[in-house]
Amino acid sequence: MPESWVNQVDRAERADLAESPGTDLHLDLTGPGSRRAVLIRALRDAVRTGRLAPGTRLPPYRSLAADLGIARNTVADAYAELVAEGWLSARQGSGTRVAHRAEPLAPARAPARRAPASRPTYNLLQGQPDAAAFPRTAWLAAARRALSAAPNDAFGPGDPRGRPELRRALTDYLARTRGVRTDPERIVICSGFSHALRLLFPAVLPGPLAVESYGLPFHHALLTTAGVRTQPINVDQLGADTSELVALADIRASLLTPAHQFPTGVPLHPGRRAEAINWARANGSYLLEDDYDGEFRYDRKPVGALQGLDPEHVIHLGSVSKSLSPALRLGWMVLPDRLVDAVLEAKGEREAWAGVTDQLTLADFIVSGAYDRHIRRMRQRYRRRRDQLVDAVTAQAPHLTVTGIAAGLHAVLQLPDDATSSDEQAALRAARWQGLALDALSGYRHPAATMPPRHGLVIGYATPSEHAYPGALAALCRALPPGA
Repeated sequence: MPESWVNQVDRAERADLAESPGTDLHLDLTGPGSRRAVLIRALRDAVRTGRLAPGTRLPPYRSLAADLGIARNTVADAYAELVAEGWLSARQGSGTRVAHRAEPLAPARAPARRAPASRPTYNLLQGQPDAAAFPRTAWLAAARRALSAAPNDAFGPGDPRGRPELRRALTDYLARTRGVRTDPERIVICSGFSHALRLLFPAVLPGPLAVESYGLPFHHALLTTAGVRTQPINVDQLGADTSELVALADIRASLLTPAHQFPTGVPLHPGRRAEAINWARANGSYLLEDDYDGEFRYDRKPVGALQGLDPEHVIHLGSVSKSLSPALRLGWMVLPDRLVDAVLEAKGEREAWAGVTDQLTLADFIVSGAYDRHIRRMRQRYRRRRDQLVDAVTAQAPHLTVTGIAAGLHAVLQLPDDATSSDEQAALRAARWQGLALDALSGYRHPAATMPPRHGLVIGYATPSEHAYPGALAALCRALPPGA
């Protein structure tokens, strides 16, 4: 090896070694040949396959020699060889790096798909907020404040209940906005509604579980996987028919969406709310309250949480998946006192915790008032979109009815009373032809439901960005079935 190449590597790395002892680099030094030959082959393969990308700084040869347990001169010679070949470059003050002209091998091409699925142009699926509206600046400011004020113990072993800062903030917030009666010791932080179900069933509540005849199939499937049988109760214009609970002798818990029935959109009638509470008290049972979008109401007074009527028989479940983002994976359970220990045991001492930094940030976001400001801003935006949807359907298809619009992030486009499943599927195909992603109402019907099926389309008006929403509405109007 020419001495000049070795000297070049040595000069390039003197300053580099003075600044840092080097980074870690895994190399497989097995195979035939001398240590020098094996090392050169390993480095060359790492560059060729793309594991070491162009521009990557390699550890100083002295550090790599110490890590690999081989002589310094061996590593220096290997570096110099690869510099000479053009695989590496060495400049004074910059260290030894992978040369930019040392392109990795192109990855093997996957077999061509016969019929690639085209992505929808517009997303009108329910349950998803406008991702572009996430309050990045306010969230970042809250994160900075929260991390600056966080005690050291926040970054050590914590409480499976969740950070006390967040539980205190939620106690005040839920009492003020939803009428929830609790204290921080009865709140357990989780990763969202589905995580809450997994913690409750079957370890805490063995089932079976009464559910509304229309709801999220994902939740039903999750419970079935856990070995919990779900028994549907009918839903009408007054919400879930809670009178049916009395006849279900083996049921000790019921899952309800009282503020805004999902997906039909009606609130649970006050008489039925009282009826559900009386059933739970008389049977020592529990009501699971899914408060999935209680903050977003438009044409009615706020409907308080069911939990406020009886904190010892209602489990209040909420999250920020609709109000902020499902990516945060933050939710909460407001529990009757006698269930707290059982839920904590199911959760475990070190597992299934939500991230501490996000918990601290959300606590600050709530206490500072930023959460309220964001909710008010989004409530105005979503109400405007709801109004635009109703106006467009009324103008283009007056024979169709838009329901469930007093609150929430979606509406149901009801087909005429004499519509069939074929009519619903034809409407769904027409929507897809126009590049729309949305769901048919029948997809939310429990397979064991006894009530007559309803037919329609579930329109999530929160998901598109502001600039995309007009185009989504125009495409929807083109897809609407014509009148008789």
